Amino acid sequence: MARTEDFPERLDAFVGNNMDDLDDLKDSRGDSPGNIDYPARIDRSVVIGDSVRRVSVWSLRILFIAVAAYVGWLILGQLWRGVLPVILALIVCTVLSTPNMWLRKLKFPPALAAVTTIIIFFAAIAGVFWLIAPSIARQSQTLYYQVFDGILSVQLWLQGDPFNLDANDVDNFFNEVVGWLQNQAGTIAGEIFSGLGMATSVIITLGVVLVLTFFFLKDGDRFLSWGRQAVGETSGWHLTELLTRAWNTLAGFIRAQAIVSAVDAVFIGIGLVIVGVPMAFALSVITFVAGFIPIVGAFTAGALAVIVALVSLGFTEAVIVLIIVVAVQQLEGNILSPILQSKAMNLHPVIVLLSVTVGGTLFGIIGAFLAVPVAAMIAVAFRYFQEVISVQAGEKNYRDLTYATPYGRLAGRSVTERGAQLRRDYYRNALPDQKPVDTVAEPDDLAAVLVEEPTTDVNELRRAMLKKRLSQGRKLTARALDLMRRRK
Repeated sequence: MARTEDFPERLDAFVGNNMDDLDDLKDSRGDSPGNIDYPARIDRSVVIGDSVRRVSVWSLRILFIAVAAYVGWLILGQLWRGVLPVILALIVCTVLSTPNMWLRKLKFPPALAAVTTIIIFFAAIAGVFWLIAPSIARQSQTLYYQVFDGILSVQLWLQGDPFNLDANDVDNFFNEVVGWLQNQAGTIAGEIFSGLGMATSVIITLGVVLVLTFFFLKDGDRFLSWGRQAVGETSGWHLTELLTRAWNTLAGFIRAQAIVSAVDAVFIGIGLVIVGVPMAFALSVITFVAGFIPIVGAFTAGALAVIVALVSLGFTEAVIVLIIVVAVQQLEGNILSPILQSKAMNLHPVIVLLSVTVGGTLFGIIGAFLAVPVAAMIAVAFRYFQEVISVQAGEKNYRDLTYATPYGRLAGRSVTERGAQLRRDYYRNALPDQKPVDTVAEPDDLAAVLVEEPTTDVNELRRAMLKKRLSQGRKLTARALDLMRRRK
């Protein structure tokens, strides 16, 4: 799609930069007796008052939007325990929708396809935990003794040359560190259970997510048609297009993040196995899961692998693990992730980092996990709003846009008609003497909208209309200025 030119550049292309002297632009507006010569100047207070009025109107609008957003935030806080399972179920459905559709193509009934997909998904998760549990149970006690031995070695090192620290000071310092780690572990666990808890029970939340996932997979294709019936025809077109784009973006994000996390987990896991780090498979699984929290999750999982290598194998092996982790994450962050996520979300890395930071601050671990998908949904809505504004303003033709559904094309035609009416009303008020310009008739049926037929160049028509109106506006301004000079 061609880049939309800046509006001033387009005006120059339409009208040209050759501005005649104002004294030469004295042609009349017509011979009709209703034409009036306006003075070229007005009192400064009128201009100031008009500017203050515009600022006040926009300030009130922004204030109303801010109040509505704040009220929505309060309502979301009250309903969060009910909204969270819905969000989690939707995220799970983005993963399961593709295999569910495969089963439906194999003539599985919708309910049976949904149940089969869910069983396979949770069986795979249970299988992964079944594989890593023996490794963790077998090596966790050994790792505990290695950590204890490492702490004692560090204490003895600090008490000797060249530091010669007091033994009591060193013991107090390590006790404070251990206490801080215990508090942080309790805080993290509390965040997990408070974020996931519904009616103070994680099991209930997971059960609700499971049931919602089943119904979303079974009846999800009916929701859009129901929404179109609920909100009306025109609004339903916009709703269908917007929700479909949001769904595609969310599914693309999950797929891209899963690929990125899998690459991190596989290559870091291979490196840990080669170095001989304990619980290498478990650390690989943690790396994969943590990868769904962009930037922060990969850093945290890599730091955990380095710490385990340090306390179990020593400083040299820890440095090797650090090099492996940094190399894999640089490869993923600079090559793989930008390619995949730019296609899926088209979000700048700064937006991603800020989203994770704000989400983690407000909602803890759950907020950090959901931050990027929510930011991507907001970006989808903003881009769609920008497209609607561009079509209404006449900057773009709705046929030149890319739609996710046929209903989006119908919505684009509706926006074009509304924008044409808006522009007619605007120019009728700005240039009351001008006759309304006839618009090109639009097709009435869906088939005609979806077929690209060779018609009159709409861009040329709009260009000629805008050139005519701008020329008339310039002549009107020049004539008013000339009248003011004569009255002086």
